[in-house]
Amino acid sequence: MSLKKLPSAGVKRRGLMLVLSSPSGAGKSTIARILLDGVDDLELSVSVTTRARRGSEIDGVHYHFISKAEFERLRDSDALLEWAEVHGNYYGTPREAAEQTMASGRDMLFDIDWQGALQLQERVPADVVSVFILPPTLAELKARLHRRAEDTQAVIEMRLANSRTEMEHWRDYDYVVINDDLDRAYSAVQAIVKAERLRRDRRPGLFDFVTGLLDEDLA
Repeated sequence: MSLKKLPSAGVKRRGLMLVLSSPSGAGKSTIARILLDGVDDLELSVSVTTRARRGSEIDGVHYHFISKAEFERLRDSDALLEWAEVHGNYYGTPREAAEQTMASGRDMLFDIDWQGALQLQERVPADVVSVFILPPTLAELKARLHRRAEDTQAVIEMRLANSRTEMEHWRDYDYVVINDDLDRAYSAVQAIVKAERLRRDRRPGLFDFVTGLLDEDLA
């Protein structure tokens, strides 16, 4: 079932932070893109990065591409909710955009690595729902990186070498999804979002809703 246009019964809900992590090539960015198309009230947290832009990427849509000096300024002024160094480049989440989204009752999707995920879990544990995406095999992971055809052979080898370290952090996540089939993996993550949105502690409007139910006069 799609999460588009599901009724909310008028109950105010606090937004959640949906964190997707995986080794490069395991499919988190693909799943994230499908989620953004299929789920209402969900928007992508656009990270800042010092990494060079790939040919298929658009500045301000996939990332905000900035200099190292600008990144350090944001980091040192506490303007980043989390940040990490990945494959020799810096990545971070702008604080202001995330806080505005959460306050509005919308969910924010984070396509980040395990370092950023741990920082979010430490700072706002009640708001984070974390999902780690695993590949079915390392051979398939390697094949996906080659099919992507966006990195040099040296970069691909570095990503494969780092993938083992990244996968060792699977225990730090609330949920783990094996992406051996994209449709099944997407459906699993979609189900996680649907269930987490119904948690009692994410729905402060339930207090007034239930009070109203109990005050109804059926005479």
